[in-house]
Amino acid sequence: MTTAHPLRTIEAHEFDAFARMITTAYGQDGREGALGNARSSIEPGRTLAAYDGRDIVGGAGIYGRTMTVPGALVPVAGITLVAVLPTHRRRGILTAMMRGQLTELHETGGEPIAALNAAEATIYGRFGYGIASHLAALHIDKPTVALRPDVDLGAGTVRLLTADQARPFLEKVHDTARRQTVGWVDRTEKYWNARLHDAEHVRDGATALRVVLHTDPGGAATGYALYRSKGATAHIVEVVVVDRWAYASLWHYFLNLDGHDHLTYEGAPDEVLPHLLADPRAARTTLVDNLWVRLVDVERALAARRYTVALDVVLEVEDAFCPWNAGRYRLYADGFTVTCERTRSRPDLRLTTTELASAYLGGPTLSALAAAGRIEELRPGAVAAASRAFRGEREPFHLSGAAFPAF
Repeated sequence: MTTAHPLRTIEAHEFDAFARMITTAYGQDGREGALGNARSSIEPGRTLAAYDGRDIVGGAGIYGRTMTVPGALVPVAGITLVAVLPTHRRRGILTAMMRGQLTELHETGGEPIAALNAAEATIYGRFGYGIASHLAALHIDKPTVALRPDVDLGAGTVRLLTADQARPFLEKVHDTARRQTVGWVDRTEKYWNARLHDAEHVRDGATALRVVLHTDPGGAATGYALYRSKGATAHIVEVVVVDRWAYASLWHYFLNLDGHDHLTYEGAPDEVLPHLLADPRAARTTLVDNLWVRLVDVERALAARRYTVALDVVLEVEDAFCPWNAGRYRLYADGFTVTCERTRSRPDLRLTTTELASAYLGGPTLSALAAAGRIEELRPGAVAAASRAFRGEREPFHLSGAAFPAF
């Protein structure tokens, strides 16, 4: 279906109208400052809007970021602030915006991959996005939980600081950690401003943001945590560390936090915490989808990352939404170099870009997708070989970076 509503990028002076559309579509109040984070970080030239006359009735933006993928740092188009007014749904506006974004990225040689956090799990699969990582929603009842007695906390120090005091340390720790963690993205000044934005309306009735910093015996910052309190619950926003002693010490802090009976945290799907607990079941875990990835250009995307073992496979790729991706590719990796080129050779696997996107960060395996009937093996053993090569050392995990829906 095509849309009768023209699309174009917004002008800077149209931000307020764009913001009103977003907050209305998300069922939020359009109060002053509700999209303050987006105002300072939005890229008008990469923000599409759909118009009905002069009125903005839909929109979708891109934040240019750098993502850690297996063995590399790759430019990624962070898709954000996607919405259509309730009065204009089922008219093809969302489809037109998604196609417009991907087509422009392809035609301009922009980022080879796109990624987003999905508000609903049924929306983005039809545009070629695949679930590439999960997160573990942890709930801990403190009266019944304790660290194992043999957990090594090291000789470092944990202290509370204001956000302004801590920020230089936070930035350094985060930049070190994100380069080592598949699924994390860079966080430049404007995104740090968004992360630490602490207006009352973003707290949802909780306290101001608390900052806990861990330093090693030499005084170097090696970890931090951000959290808020609401009633008897501490809502941990993020935990970022560069060594195991900082990780154990920060969780020791939370497990001994007076006046709090419960802790909540959204962490990695293979979060280390349960392995530190005397009773691993004390950290109740719900696994949910986290980051959705889309391969904009198959050749550039697959050649950009590295692979766990040597691989030589021919992929027959289907892509109904982005037809430029359809065709056969030989993906070759020998541990030092990676190439992905079009070929006429007989294919070993047949799949869509959605399956490649799901496996791109090394999380969901190609073997699991094949078991679900989503990949056709044309050469015996090809699925197992490709699955091993795509797999990462740890589960990928995306650390969200702003208070309002944003990549």
